[in-house]
Amino acid sequence: MSLRSAIPLLLVLGLVAGCGVAQGTGTAGVESSKPKVAASENIQGRWWTWAASEEESTNPVTDTTGEFCDRNQPDDVWFLAGTFGGTVNRTCRVPAGRPVVFPLVNQICTEQQCKRFMATATGKATLDGKAVTPERMEDDNVTVTRVAGNPMSGEEGTATFYACGVWVRLPSLKPGRHNLTIRGSSGSFRTGVDYTLIVQPDQQA
Repeated sequence: MSLRSAIPLLLVLGLVAGCGVAQGTGTAGVESSKPKVAASENIQGRWWTWAASEEESTNPVTDTTGEFCDRNQPDDVWFLAGTFGGTVNRTCRVPAGRPVVFPLVNQICTEQQCKRFMATATGKATLDGKAVTPERMEDDNVTVTRVAGNPMSGEEGTATFYACGVWVRLPSLKPGRHNLTIRGSSGSFRTGVDYTLIVQPDQQA
């Protein structure tokens, strides 16, 4: 994620039709009968508001272990974060029945900056060793709300940006342990996370 580069620069997700699933074995590791993220939702704006809703010391983007991955999660989806650059390892407990959504690389900025960013934006992800299909989400007009002390560019408050990025949306994962690898880049910027996701049955969530 490239969030600190300009006021207008961060990571994102703004919904387009389709859902990333494991290639080859199709729904390996996921519960296809569970609800998926609705295409009408403004996921990019929601993700950015989620990412900007914690101060830097407890923010899921700056988190190096995964201990803050549950901060301010919505009820209908589980967001995962990348990094401000570089690669980290995180362990995250995820409640069963939640679709999982995350950017491989993304930002919020101006329309022209998004076009330049997407010209070289690319990424890949694997779930339990199987490649998942990413989506390109470009030029989404989003509203983002930021709290004081958040690590994103800009002050607290609500503002409108263009959002763009390469994203993955997964149906809810089967209970148990899953390995998720995220890699993304645009230009010279590189980001990555090796996640251990522990999906908990509903009664333990």
